[in-house]
Amino acid sequence: MTISKDQKTAQATFGTGCFWCTEAQFQQLEGVLTVESGYSGGEKPNPTYEEVCTGNTGHAEVVQITYDPAKITFAQLLEAFFLSHDPTQLNRQGNDVGTQYRSVIFYHDAEQQREAEFYKKKVEESGAYDKPIVTEISPYSAFFKAENYHQNYYNENGSQPYCYYVVKPKLEKFKKAFAGKLKK
Repeated sequence: MTISKDQKTAQATFGTGCFWCTEAQFQQLEGVLTVESGYSGGEKPNPTYEEVCTGNTGHAEVVQITYDPAKITFAQLLEAFFLSHDPTQLNRQGNDVGTQYRSVIFYHDAEQQREAEFYKKKVEESGAYDKPIVTEISPYSAFFKAENYHQNYYNENGSQPYCYYVVKPKLEKFKKAFAGKLKK
């Protein structure tokens, strides 16, 4: 696992469809220090939201999570990842359709790759889903932070219809599943 020079933080990068939903969920977990919405996995440097939405940049909407591995493990983040979205939907989540909404784990090192592959296989074998898991496991290369208005979106726009009808129910389900692991 790639741990920062001060040995107190590590990073995980996940794509689960719309980053507004995922950001709000991972912000709740004890040990998660920051969650930034952005783009990864494509060819174009510094893409804009509008460019990513075309599906032509190759990027996925992702969250980059900085966490304290002494408080939360990468395996626990993987558990949250697989619960935070439907990993059986190829290039979509709900009404959001396109490669930018793909289910993807961008691993930062060989240990994260091994853990991601192990956990994906474990979820597949559990029978939790009726369809195959389509989550992509790819090497991390770069993260491009999304525009400021995408950051902390749910917390600042919770009454907006998309947040109220889409993000809020997912967040409530997530909080129930991780009740013992939430920030106080």
